[in-house]
Amino acid sequence: MIVPRHYENLQMLHENTLPLRAYYIPASRRMDDLVLHREKSDRFQLLNGTWQFRYYASIHDLSERFYEMGFDAAGFGTLPVPSVWQMHGFDNHQYTNIRYPFPFDPPYVPQHNPCGAYIHTFDYTRDPDAPLAHLNFEGVDSCFYVWLNGQYVGYSQVSHSTSEFDVTPYLTEGSNKLAVLVLKWCDGSYMEDQDKFRMSGIFRDVYLLKRPEQRIEDYVITTSLAAGEAKITVKLQTTDRTLPVRLTMYAPDDTILWTGNAYETADVCITEPVLWNAENPQLYTLVMETEKETITERIGIREVRVENCVVKLNGQPIKFRGVNRHDSDPVTGSTISMDQMLTDLRLMKQHNVNAIRTSHYPNAPMFYQLCDEFGFYVIDEADNESHGTNMTYLADCRPANQYRRWNETISDNPDFIEPTLDRTRRLVYRDRNRPCVLIWSMGNECAYGCTFEEALKWTKTVDPTRLTHYESAYYRSDKRKYDYSNIDLYSRMYPAFHEIDAYLAKGPDKPMILCEYCHAMGNGPGDLEDYFHLFDADERLCGGFVWEWCDHAIYKGLAENGKPIYFYGGDHGEMLHDGNFCMDGLVYPDRTPHTGLMEFKNVNRPVRLAGFDQGSCTVHLRNMLAFTDLRDAVRIRWEVTCDGAVTAAGEIADLPSIQPGEIGSIVLPFDVHAKGRCYLKLTYEVRCESALVPAGHPLGFDEAPLQNEDARSQTSLTFCRDGGDALSVAEDDLTICIRGKGFAYTFSKLTGLWNSLISQGREVLDRPMEMNLWRAPTDNDRNIRLEWERARYDHTVTRAYETTWADEGGSIVIRSTMSVAADSVQRIVNIAAQWRVSPAGGIGMTLSVARTPEFPELPRFGLRLFLPRTMNQVRYYGLGPVENYADKHQAAYHGCFAAHVDDMHEDYLRPQENGSRGECDYVILSDEISRLAVCGDAPFAFNASPYTQEELTAKRHSYELEKCGSTVLCLDYAQDGIGSNSCGPTLSETYRFAEKAFDFQLSFHFLKCN
Repeated sequence: MIVPRHYENLQMLHENTLPLRAYYIPASRRMDDLVLHREKSDRFQLLNGTWQFRYYASIHDLSERFYEMGFDAAGFGTLPVPSVWQMHGFDNHQYTNIRYPFPFDPPYVPQHNPCGAYIHTFDYTRDPDAPLAHLNFEGVDSCFYVWLNGQYVGYSQVSHSTSEFDVTPYLTEGSNKLAVLVLKWCDGSYMEDQDKFRMSGIFRDVYLLKRPEQRIEDYVITTSLAAGEAKITVKLQTTDRTLPVRLTMYAPDDTILWTGNAYETADVCITEPVLWNAENPQLYTLVMETEKETITERIGIREVRVENCVVKLNGQPIKFRGVNRHDSDPVTGSTISMDQMLTDLRLMKQHNVNAIRTSHYPNAPMFYQLCDEFGFYVIDEADNESHGTNMTYLADCRPANQYRRWNETISDNPDFIEPTLDRTRRLVYRDRNRPCVLIWSMGNECAYGCTFEEALKWTKTVDPTRLTHYESAYYRSDKRKYDYSNIDLYSRMYPAFHEIDAYLAKGPDKPMILCEYCHAMGNGPGDLEDYFHLFDADERLCGGFVWEWCDHAIYKGLAENGKPIYFYGGDHGEMLHDGNFCMDGLVYPDRTPHTGLMEFKNVNRPVRLAGFDQGSCTVHLRNMLAFTDLRDAVRIRWEVTCDGAVTAAGEIADLPSIQPGEIGSIVLPFDVHAKGRCYLKLTYEVRCESALVPAGHPLGFDEAPLQNEDARSQTSLTFCRDGGDALSVAEDDLTICIRGKGFAYTFSKLTGLWNSLISQGREVLDRPMEMNLWRAPTDNDRNIRLEWERARYDHTVTRAYETTWADEGGSIVIRSTMSVAADSVQRIVNIAAQWRVSPAGGIGMTLSVARTPEFPELPRFGLRLFLPRTMNQVRYYGLGPVENYADKHQAAYHGCFAAHVDDMHEDYLRPQENGSRGECDYVILSDEISRLAVCGDAPFAFNASPYTQEELTAKRHSYELEKCGSTVLCLDYAQDGIGSNSCGPTLSETYRFAEKAFDFQLSFHFLKCN
């Protein structure tokens, strides 16, 4: 082997790296655009580009000293840097959540350890004012060895942190050869067991910094508040304590506030400071000049602390309305460009996200500068997760024992104290000047022990100005008492509501935070509004971070049907994987928002309707912001609708001052129609343009029902026609056929449902009508699905027992007793059905349903109709325009909506139940020949799709779906809620479809096509 085995040595984490420091980019002058354009610095030389590359399946296959001068690289290909080699055809993709993808034997890794050899030739010109050269790698997975011009430079690990080397002795004027060997696994991989695709290579930027011999090496900036003033303290670490540093402080408007010389420390006091927060991220600028170098830094004046068990920023209680964000892209993998970061942050800002947890490692340093500039609170997390230690073999594999022994091998092992401290130091030293970082997180899912006790103690000593977080402190053995004194927050993942209530009820000494909640996998999450009310009810609960921001997947091109092909775990031939558990984001891999993100947006709108007095047309608005007067943040449009038609509208021209958290009242000038479904809708828009959000961008809405004389849908009433000729009835052993003017309906005495509905000479049922209990399981149904399948809900049959008919006032009334059952199980539901056919052709339905108590909650209950595929134009009055469910409807409002059936399908990458629209008065499906209207005596839900539930259940990928050739119309009395049980608590009883008995009433009408 051509390198020493540092990669299996806990005592050799780094070799020849420079001391850790804060991130900055020096220049010869003030640089105002270093955040977006650091390459403009004359002291910054980016080495990214096309490098020579060769992949080896095993480190033992690499015998040639490729780093030597004169080496013939004819056998090398090329690879872009930065990138991960799995995205370029080398090695194999593998997604695992918890389990280590190699034998658990720390610090040892597989003997046949894949590796990549890199060679890059670049030109270098020595700057006489900055003759030193420091080589920076911002991210290499998992460890790497470096040579320059044939000479060994050093070794480093910790994939998501910066490693810096002094390469001045090895550089030459002109052409230089940089060689890097990257290994897929190292001892550090035991501490990088994050829930993600395992990817390898130089995945972040590589660059040289040109530095003078006399320079600033590091600096720490802290801010504090007292009596209306701010103090900014700058502590300098220079190569020479006698080196003078010229400091100039600029206000956010770029006026000079202060200037002076300093050697080690400077304090700058500011009266009437402009404070930084996520709503108004005002930044000061500090320019630090030595004789031959200038460093420009942005400063946010803010103070975060816990007071009386409440997290406060600048003295104000705050709520984290956050998301967990991985570096992930379906094409570039974990290599994320500035533009990709901006895309994420822009979407977040436009959807009311105010906080980010960097799960589960530090992001690239520019990401934090963007969060400073655009206003996001950040939990900055160390590159530390050893979740797989919870999955090793134990004779007693009960969860309680697994959790109790989770910490034995790494987190409570003294051998791992230094590796843990190293990862913590690399986090804190690099990012401690970033105002957006309010909380240091020690890592994720490692359990608790001596390693984290030391890391937390060190962190609070070095930086007492921020809060500390470590959720996995919850998991420890019972062998000794542990020190929790250096943890500021009590953090939990996916707790049930009663667990939160229990913690707050006991009078805790730490604020509670949900570092992960509302698992957004597939169709979900379904409980955002409920968690919002929990957060809002108690200041000691400071908010949470939805898991997670984006779906992780690998893009594989387009299928023949034009759909994108995305692969997840198990699609690459790997044996060990965790399937689609990585598909759990609020946005699709390409950043198209899920309906879950729309739900998040409206749940976290900046203002809420706190009350409405219809008599005086007064709305009471609550400002949900923490720092901003509502009239400075939003403009409000209002409209009144009746049966979906706008009857009055306007904009609140003079919004009164409503301070943060306060309620203000506004009178609106409108009248309400005497008849019809009437609603008042308020839409909240951005008042002033910002860098990421244009003026007028909608931030959310509220609606309120309006009382009137007759709140029935007047449109629905028009469907019920009188008149018509006398009906004729023909009955045999199997069917009852009812004929009238322009229609003929055939009823099955075997099923108690309609076999045929012919209107104006056209059959509108491609198949006989069906009772419908099944839904294609959502990802959040993954646990209850087992019970549903055991109950055989996916294989039901319907039968009728006794069917009679009678002529009642000219209408034909069919009564039938029925049941729904399945092979090997008893009756699931018993039904007493009544169908009334009027002379005009309308069909009224009443189903009285009783569920057998032995069975679990139903996925859904309703009817399924297969209509001609051309009947694909949908118009309805109900909740829309997006899909909605019992516990997932905050992004929907009442109105009249129209869509094509194809557009009502939400194309989750793993197919599942989707596209339901609830609280409907009616739905009409039509083509140029037929119009079928379905109305409800009470609001109902429907789903119109080109796919069957069987197809959605069977297929693993959306691009595999095949249309059934019909328009599938599901008419639902109810469905089970959505929840977030894929990785969260069981579905709340409030949203379980567990009714034992209920009545379901609908009517069917064939309308004229006009």
